[in-house]
Order: sequence, then structure tokens, then C-alpha cells
Amino acid sequence: MSEHRRKSPQPQEGGRAAARRAAQQSSGRRAAPSRGVTSASPSGAHGGESPYGGRAAARRAAQRGGGRGGGGGGRRRAGGADGYEGPGRGRGRAAQRPAKKRFIDYPRAGKSGVARWVPSWRLVSGLCIGFLGLLTGFAGFAYAMVGLPDVNKAAKAQNNVYFWDDGSQMVATGGEVNRQEVGYEQIPEAMRNAVVSAENKSFWDDRGIDPMGIGRALFNMATGGEVQGGSTITQQYVKNSRLSQEQTLSRKFEELFITLKVTNKMEKREIITDYLNVSYYGRGASGIQAAARTYYDKDAKDLNPSECAFLATLLKGATYYDPAGAPEIDAEQATKELNTERAKKRWKWILDEEVKDKRLPAAERDKYTEFPMPKPPRKNAQLGGQIGYLVDLAKNYFLNNNKHGVTAEMLAQGGYEIHTTFNKKQVEQLETAVQKVYDDKIRPEQRPSTDTHVQFGGGSVEPKSGAIKAIYGGQDATKHYTNNADPTGAQVGSTFKPFVLAAAMEYGKRDPSLDPDQDLSQREKVSPLSIYNADHNLKIRKYDGQIWTDEDGKQWLQANDGDESKGNITLREAMQWSANSPYVQLGMDVGTDKVKKIAIAAGLKDDRNMADSHVPSFSIGTSSPSAIRMAGAYATFAASGLQREPFSVTEAKYRGATIYRHEDAPKRAFDNAIADNVTDVLKNVVEHGTGTPAKLPGRDVAGKTGTTDGNKSAWFVGYTPQMSTAISMYRLDDDEKNKNRKFEEMYGTGGEKSIHGASFPAQIWHDYMAEAMRGKPALSFPEPTPIGEKVYGGGAQSPTPTPTVDVTPTTPETTPSQSVTPSTPPPAPDPTETCDQWDWDCQHNNGGTNNGAANGGDAGDPGNTASPPPGEGNGNGNGNGNGNGNGNGNGNGNSHGGPGGLFGPG
Repeated sequence: MSEHRRKSPQPQEGGRAAARRAAQQSSGRRAAPSRGVTSASPSGAHGGESPYGGRAAARRAAQRGGGRGGGGGGRRRAGGADGYEGPGRGRGRAAQRPAKKRFIDYPRAGKSGVARWVPSWRLVSGLCIGFLGLLTGFAGFAYAMVGLPDVNKAAKAQNNVYFWDDGSQMVATGGEVNRQEVGYEQIPEAMRNAVVSAENKSFWDDRGIDPMGIGRALFNMATGGEVQGGSTITQQYVKNSRLSQEQTLSRKFEELFITLKVTNKMEKREIITDYLNVSYYGRGASGIQAAARTYYDKDAKDLNPSECAFLATLLKGATYYDPAGAPEIDAEQATKELNTERAKKRWKWILDEEVKDKRLPAAERDKYTEFPMPKPPRKNAQLGGQIGYLVDLAKNYFLNNNKHGVTAEMLAQGGYEIHTTFNKKQVEQLETAVQKVYDDKIRPEQRPSTDTHVQFGGGSVEPKSGAIKAIYGGQDATKHYTNNADPTGAQVGSTFKPFVLAAAMEYGKRDPSLDPDQDLSQREKVSPLSIYNADHNLKIRKYDGQIWTDEDGKQWLQANDGDESKGNITLREAMQWSANSPYVQLGMDVGTDKVKKIAIAAGLKDDRNMADSHVPSFSIGTSSPSAIRMAGAYATFAASGLQREPFSVTEAKYRGATIYRHEDAPKRAFDNAIADNVTDVLKNVVEHGTGTPAKLPGRDVAGKTGTTDGNKSAWFVGYTPQMSTAISMYRLDDDEKNKNRKFEEMYGTGGEKSIHGASFPAQIWHDYMAEAMRGKPALSFPEPTPIGEKVYGGGAQSPTPTPTVDVTPTTPETTPSQSVTPSTPPPAPDPTETCDQWDWDCQHNNGGTNNGAANGGDAGDPGNTASPPPGEGNGNGNGNGNGNGNGNGNGNGNSHGGPGGLFGPG
């Protein structure tokens, strides 16, 4: 090989020769001693010139040595192809190559255990910087994409369309959004100051964002908590100016960027002007000009600081701050009284805050000490007649039951389709039946003292579904604002008695010897054939026999309508003749708490319209539920104990998409045997009792009349298998400004001596139901199955079997033997007992008891009044002795009745 091709000698520490020698050693060939290669020291010099060879030979040698790995003792110089180092200093090329670095060192190389999974500060810093960069880019993109609010677009909201149950249009309302924009100069400074002091004190200086408020709102929405709006005026403006009002997480982010753009692009004067022009103030009024017209019938520029403070109060929520109230939305919290109280408190607070913020002089503030009560609500002309009541009922039902969070403000923006349960024909038939009574009987001009302020209410519910098919809310929704189908305060009277009977069947009569909260197994279920005392002014007792007294220690003497006494009769008969005393005592025997429980199970609401259940009169209807609720509760009897909530909306759509659909959810209120027995008893009321004016020839009808003390309200509630309807009548001044208004007596109303459920209410029920049922099949109620035991109460005594006595004649003439059942002598009276004149259970010293039925009139029947001589027994005077009469004196004649007198000698 030529000289210039020769390679320079390799260093003693390694090189190709060293690699060849290492490979040769590992394959079993030892180097010759003459070469002078020593391994005693890794730094020693080579003993001679190393043989040379090509790279390929070295590579092959390394490959052969790599499979043999192993010891090498102290004689190997440097690691071969197997990649480890021996005691020598030289290293192979493979051992010298460094590990490849990763872009993200995670899990961390060169670490073990927990340290391998702990990210380095470089990694953490890099990720944070990258995230912030992405966030900034996203925020910039979102900011660039959103636009400014368009108040004019928001003002052009769509109609809300309401439909009858057959799909035909009832009315389109809401499209004429009650809004008129005004400029900054036309908005009183007092209004701007009131809103800023109440809503956002830092408005004129802030950037439109409240980070804490946004964080709170986002957290609540993400976790399903209460939905909250923006906390600044700018945020509220952005929210109110959007057509879509759904509360979603993405919407909140979008509103955030719109708010930032509004703050950067708009002047504060523009923001507050648009905010006041687009905000909702209740009663359909959007914008300050519409609100001024709606509440005070004046232009916005003419509002004084006191009126401005009230309108600013409404921005917190008109449902709970409008003094007119919204009980149809929230019967508990949105009453006129509570709303007025809240409005006054916040109105005063806003004025005081303006003084603190130096936006209103104290001297000016002192002028406004009287609350600026707004005008009562007005109705749109197209909502006249019954339409306004129907729309309000459907609207409020939808707002209370939709699961999409649709609010009154959102509904006012329009775009909704509300499909109702109302049947146009039945609504007209019910209105016609009521108007007939007004036209034929009510004469306010001729009889102003008796025929003014006469009101009727009505509701008709389908038992198989709970659908409200018709209501009567008043003569005109644009003139009479209260919906009489809703709660009015009119007590229901004896129409409450079916719940008492149902409770007696469900829970039973309590054992007087046991604890009042005794187990149901210790009670005795009650049959409609049970016997109770139906006397007038019956002394009411607790279940254990003790006389019931009120807080003042007064005893309860239960009166009957017309002061009539019926003696001992069945509960079926007591319902037939609407006797009060048996059902008041039955309620005490069962427990008025159980009566209330049954009434609620049937469909009544446990709200402020439910009377105090701790007094005996609870059982005879001191509660004042709505006509709709009473119709719905009786529908539970018609449906054999299945209760369905009355409803008025079947489906709701927003811009074509269904957002609500009614779902049938029947509940078992009580056993069908109980419901069917109550129906049978109420059917007897219509066929043979006080409800006969409601008869529909050829149809099964069940119902009950109701009249209250002082003749201040009268009801008829009844049903066929297909429809349940309640009709109420009362007198109440329409003028809500009259703080002293109250229910008035109806003696002489309509030319009648007094008003009862069997008079005008039953007549209206009959006329309406005759038309509503026309063309429908005549269905029958289910046959009731026997239920309960025949129990005795209210002083009525269970007959005691006595031995039969055979009387043998003393004459030779043979006559058939006859059985005589002598009366059982009463227990000896306590000499110290004092008998009250109305105490039927008191044993008088003359040996008489009051167990006879009333046979005479109030003054007694002059016939058959003679008393037998002392010692002959069984004197039967028919004088009415305090409404009871026919007491059976044993040995001394009658306990009370003399010849035609009340308390004559026996």
C-alpha cells in the first residue's frame, strides 16, 4: 500500500486496533506476548505496533463479541460492541453516543420513583405561557366576532299565539310590544340617579364588568344553582337587549365579550339610555316611557323622584314588587299585600341611597313620605270577555311549569306558541249560563242594596285527564281584573263535607279510650250508613267524649241551616239534607288533620286558602280554594280516586321548537271503593236532596251544595263521569282601592229570600252542563262496594239487644203471643250534675233521656203530647223540646216536651 494511503498511528488508549484486539480477545483468541500489550494499567503504552484492518473487520468483530458478553477479567482494554466498559480507559463508539433529548421531558428521563413524575419548572412555565397565549387568542377572536346590541331589533319581538284545544287560534298577543324609545334628555335625571344608586353605584366609572359577580353567576349555572344575571347596568343592558333569553354557559361567555365591547365602543350616556329603554317593568311594559304610561299614565319626562324610585324598584322583578300582585304566578309570595310591603320598603331604601350618594338633596327627599301607589292594571281590548282570563291562566301555568327557565320577561318578548286545553264551545256555554242569571235575576238598579257587586266564578275539569276545559273569570277581563276562577276568598261551605266522609272511610273513627294519634288498625272504618245525631245546636265533643271548648273556654254548639234538627240519621242522609252537626262531629271523631290530608290528596292546595284545621268548623268548609281546584278535587271522586293536577297548557313552542309538553301523571289519592262510595252518596244528593236543581235527565250526576254563615257565599260542585264543574257566587266590591271591602250578605239578592247552593249556582251548573254534555254518551258511575262499619256518633246510641218477653193474656180468649221490647232504664243520674238546656247527653232527674227523633216543628206538634201517669212509662210527647223532641220518659213521661211547648212539664 502506498505511503500516502497509510493511516496515522492510533493513540495508545483506543482506536480501531484496540477495538480489533478487544474483539479478538472476546472470541477466544489471546494476543501474542511479543506485542507487548499489557492490561495492568489502563494508561500504559502499547508494546508494539498494532495490526491494522478495515472498519468492516472491526464491525464484524464487534458483532461477534456482542453475543458473547461476559466478564473479560482485568485483561480487556475497552468495551466492545456489547456496550460495557472494562477496566481500561478506552471506550467504544456505541458507548460514547449521548441519549436523544425529547421536546417535552415528561415523564422525566434520568429520574426514578416519584421524582420521575414531578414536572420540571420549565415544563410548568411553558404550559402556563402556552395556555395564556391560547386564551388570549380565543378572547381576541371572540371579541372580534361579537357585535353591539341592537335595541331596535329587540323592540320588534314576535307575537305570542294562544290556541284552543282543537288547534284553532284563540288570540295573538304580545307582538305589540309596549315600548317607545326616548332620548337621554327625555329620561328624568331622577330616574337615572335612582337606577344607578339602586343597581350599580360605580356605573359612571367602572369598565362594565364585575368579576366577582360573573364568577358567582358562572359557578351557579355550572353547578345547577340559582340562575343569576349580570351585576352591573352594562351587563344587564346586554342581557335585556338580546332576543334570546336562555341562560346557558356559552351565552354567559358571549355576553361577557359583548359587555367589554359595549364598554369600549359606547358612551355611558348611551348605555344607560338604552338600558332604560329596553328593560322590562312588568304589566307588559318594556322601556321607561311605556312604564310611565302603564303605572302613572304620564310621560317619562314628567315623573317625579318618588315615582322614579318606584319604577327603579320594579327592575328587581315586577312579579314581587308590583303592588297589584301576581298570585297566579306565586300564590304564597306574590300577593298584593306582600308585594306592596316589599315595594314600599325598597322605594324608601332607593330614595335614602340617593341621598347617601349625593344624587338627591335631603330636603327634596323629605318631600316624599307617601308611597306613590300606581294605577291598577289595564287589559288590552283584544283580551276582553273571557279571553283575558284564559290567556292569563295559560300564561301563568306555563311560567310555573316549564323546565326551560322561561320568565315573564322572556315571554313578553314574544315568539311563543301556547296550545291550551280550553274548549271554545264550552267556554261560551259557561259564559252564556252565567249571563242568563245576570240578565234574568240580578237588578242592581232596582235593588242596589242587595244586587250590587254580585260575582260568579266557575271552572270545568275533565276527570280522565285533569284538563281545564272552561272557566268563568268575570264579566269582562278588561273591566274586572280578578279572575274569579282563581281563589277569591269565598268559603266553600258544605261542598267540603265529601272530604270528611272520605276521611272517615280512609282512616276510621278513633277509639275514645286510646291515644288521639292511635294506629289505623285501632280505628273503626266508617260506612255511609253510620248513624249520627243531626240536631241543631248540637254540643260538639272531642273524639274521647270531652266537650270541645275554644281558647276562651266556650263550648261549640253546631248550628244547622234553617235551625233544623233531624235527629239520628245516617251520614248518607246527612249529606242529602246538608246537615252540619253530623259532619262536624264526624270530623272530630276522625281527626280534622285527617280531613285536611284527604282534601289535599284529592287536589286542594295546602296554602293560605286552606283554613285552620284545628277547629271543628273546618269540616264544613271554612276554606276558600278556587273554583278550578274544587272542580279538580271532585274530579278525583269521578275518576275513582285517581287525582290529576288541573292543567291548562298541553304544549308550548318557541320559534317552532317544542319546549314544553304536558305529561299525564295520575296519583292514587285514595282507594276506588272510597271514591265510588262518596260518588254514590253525592248522587243521592242530586236525586233526592238539596241538589235536585242540578238533575240532568238520563245522566248520572253527583254533586253537593254549599252555603256559608251570613249567606256570604254559595256553591254548587258536581260532576258526571266525563266532566267536573264548580260554580261559586258571592258579593264583593270590585274597587280594589277600597281597603275596607269585604264579602257582603246575599239576603234578598236576585229577589230571593236568601241564596243557597241549590239556587243560582245549581241553576248555572245545570244550564251549562246540559249543553256541554249534549251529544256525549250517557255514562254511569261505578257501583260502590260495601265499605266500613255502621258506627254511632254525636250522641246517637247503638241499639242494645234485649230479651223477648212473652205476655200471656188474662182473658180466656186466645190471642197470638207478641214480643214487647221494654225500654232500658238509664243509669242513675249524678245528683250534683247540672244540665244545660242544649245538653242532649245530660240525664235529667225526672228519668227522661233525649234519644227521640224530632217529629214536630220548632214549636212542637200539638198532637200526641199527653204524658202517661207516673209509673206507666214510655210517655211519647212530640213537642220539639229544644229541637229534639220525642224524649222517652221512663216512669215520668217526657224529659222536655209538654203540650206544644218547648220546656213544659212531662
